[in-house]
Amino acid sequence: MVGKALTAGERSSFNSLKASAELAQQIDRHTQGVHLQPTAVEGLNLHRWEQPTEPTSYMLAPSICLIGQGRKQLVVGEDTFVYDSNHFLITSIDLPVVSRILEASSEAPYLGLTMEINLRELSSLVLENPISDRDRSEDSLGVAVSRVEEPLFDAFERLLRLLDTPEDIKTLAPLIQREIIYRLLKGEQGGRLRQIVASGRNSYRVVRTLEWLKEHYNESIKVDEMASRAGLSVSAFHHHFRAMTAMTPLQYQKRIRLSEARRLMMTEHLDASRAAFQVGYESPSQFSREYSRMFGAPPMQDIRKLIQQSA
Repeated sequence: MVGKALTAGERSSFNSLKASAELAQQIDRHTQGVHLQPTAVEGLNLHRWEQPTEPTSYMLAPSICLIGQGRKQLVVGEDTFVYDSNHFLITSIDLPVVSRILEASSEAPYLGLTMEINLRELSSLVLENPISDRDRSEDSLGVAVSRVEEPLFDAFERLLRLLDTPEDIKTLAPLIQREIIYRLLKGEQGGRLRQIVASGRNSYRVVRTLEWLKEHYNESIKVDEMASRAGLSVSAFHHHFRAMTAMTPLQYQKRIRLSEARRLMMTEHLDASRAAFQVGYESPSQFSREYSRMFGAPPMQDIRKLIQQSA
């Protein structure tokens, strides 16, 4: 008896399920017993969680985040993004984010990867590939979720397989990573990527200001100074900045400060007062209030909890 032929949509869905399962299997092999596994491939990290997590704040560099198994939530400003094994998340600028794993268990752990986007390669590909009307976006929020197409799955599977042949990584990994960026550039998020390297656009000016702000976050900075640095009026700068980051410049600076203070207390064992002064706060009490609002607990209580979770 001849079975019913699959429709194009059914074949695509079947292939995606198969591809995500293969991706999950490869991540599983390389993450036994660890939450975060840096790899020999530059910019590529693997993630494994066997239970849902509490919200965690950090700075996310321009990246593509792919899931083989599980589901994750990311919050930027007041916007929330949820993605799973059928969707990838892409960030085109450095953003302070809050994320948490929504679906994970010991039987079906969360298995994902993050690959930073090489902006030099992106710039090169933008120059080689003429812009289309679809790509002429401006002031797009620097984060989005899209459906994973089979060619992108395939490229990441080939990238992960290189971990089994370390001698091939130096030569082949940059080629596959360039292919991944190319496929992103030619997909529905191409315009979002082009805006961060297209000199002359307002979005490009904001991106350059963000890079400067990351280096001077602990200084007292006025918005009109940042606007002047970007070559924009204050009102125009506010508009373009918020459109791309979902927050005001001062909110962005505050989140960088608090995330860095958390890192200093966690990894360099600074007390709350020293961490506060080091990231630019003049008042420890103000630091404690704003830290509690962002992370849900006073500084040292939050750090103790993080240490227990790590243990």
